[in-house]
Amino acid sequence: MRHEAETGDRFAEARAAMLEKIAQETVETAGWTGRPQLRPEVLEAMGRVPREKFLAPQDVGEAYRNRPLPIGCAQTISQPFIVALMSDLCGAAAGKRILEVGTGCGYQAAVLTELGCDVWSVESISALYKGTCTRLRDLDYAQVHLRHGDGTQGWPEAAPFDGILVTAAAAQRIPPALIEQLSPGGALVCPVAEGGSLGSLLGQPAQKLCLIEKDAYGVVSRRAVLPVAFVPLVEGS
Repeated sequence: MRHEAETGDRFAEARAAMLEKIAQETVETAGWTGRPQLRPEVLEAMGRVPREKFLAPQDVGEAYRNRPLPIGCAQTISQPFIVALMSDLCGAAAGKRILEVGTGCGYQAAVLTELGCDVWSVESISALYKGTCTRLRDLDYAQVHLRHGDGTQGWPEAAPFDGILVTAAAAQRIPPALIEQLSPGGALVCPVAEGGSLGSLLGQPAQKLCLIEKDAYGVVSRRAVLPVAFVPLVEGS
């Protein structure tokens, strides 16, 4: 699915500014991430997705600010830089099979689709799931496979996946089922709450964005990429 900018698009300037901000923040965080720039196709995909369509009317004016925004049900749409970074880290590209845990409003799934990925996405909150099914269909992203359920269990019958994205913070550990469903050579990106409330009180990052990689022999490695702030991942929904 490739969306093109509409004639007279009133968000064109703001969208371009968003892409510049993503590129700037990528350079600023390169010491953490090891990535001074993201793949051009990731930025191109970000530029094609109409972020304003994933927000409530009162927040549309903020659509291309490089910040998270509320989407209801105490959830947020992630900061554009984080969406782009996670897409890059998991190796999202044409023909890749990607699992997303936490569909939310569907924005990350749309970006993955624009990259040419085959996307499976699980959302635990019923109200978000129903609204996002309609939204993605209306925006011509109906090819995304959607499920309402416990994303920490992954999508076993569709596994394995080349990449897995978790859009909420796991407590202390990444769900084992997700690591099991990652293909050899694949990458899993997940925020993990490691510092707890004490870490927050001491002014330390309570969460780290973690990259899990599985080599061709199935050996798993893990590294912390960046301090982040996500809503909690709920297991057993």
